[in-house]
Amino acid sequence: MVAETHSLDSPVADPAAADSPAARLAVVVPTLNDDAALARLLPLLGRLLRAPEHVIVVDGAASEATAELCRGAGCTWLASPRGRGQQLAAGIAAARAAGAGVLWMVHADCEPHAASAHAIREATAAGAAGGYFRFRFGGARSALKRFLEACIAWRCRLSMVYGDQGIFVSGAAYDASPGIRPQPLFEEVALVRALRRSGRFVAVPLPMTVSERRWQRDGLLRRTVRNRILALAYVLGIDPVTLERWYRASRAREARP
Repeated sequence: MVAETHSLDSPVADPAAADSPAARLAVVVPTLNDDAALARLLPLLGRLLRAPEHVIVVDGAASEATAELCRGAGCTWLASPRGRGQQLAAGIAAARAAGAGVLWMVHADCEPHAASAHAIREATAAGAAGGYFRFRFGGARSALKRFLEACIAWRCRLSMVYGDQGIFVSGAAYDASPGIRPQPLFEEVALVRALRRSGRFVAVPLPMTVSERRWQRDGLLRRTVRNRILALAYVLGIDPVTLERWYRASRAREARP
């Protein structure tokens, strides 16, 4: 199913619903020894148009430095076993317990557009079960980056959306789905498939800017090919724990002098 594009100018079916408990927005940020990126992200979230009511950072390293950073930013810090799936699941549970009606998953090294939170509120008030943002590389622009961004856009329309595109979901839709799986890779796949089947999974035409640091470190094309191989292996039924072990072994080989 092709994802629907949500226009920011579309009317909200029920304006009063924007202030209801179901519209309370929580951002869940999984992190692991990435305080520099987190220090950039947290102030940005607070300055968003119609900023989220809750920001929950789930720390796989249980770092006191990360906890202090979160306290300084006025957001919630949670320690969790390492693993993005486990961290996201813990953060979502905390968000629901705090009364959030809309859940937004943002990676620490991403930069949301200033109107992102407003767009999420509009989309869910208009009936979207969930959605995602347009992938954009950070750093200097290049022809290769633009080409890869176009390829990612087509992949999203035709098949799968991954977590670095700021996936959001209403609490009701999340509860009706398999949710985030507690696994080290592809934790969002079952959720995205369920949202697509609902017919109310929208593509918001705003960029989610993704740090180029890891992509440049691995090489843009090399990382793209590796990601596609891992995704194909997952579709073929290889266990995510095994895939993570392959990924780490590959990274270790490349790091050798």
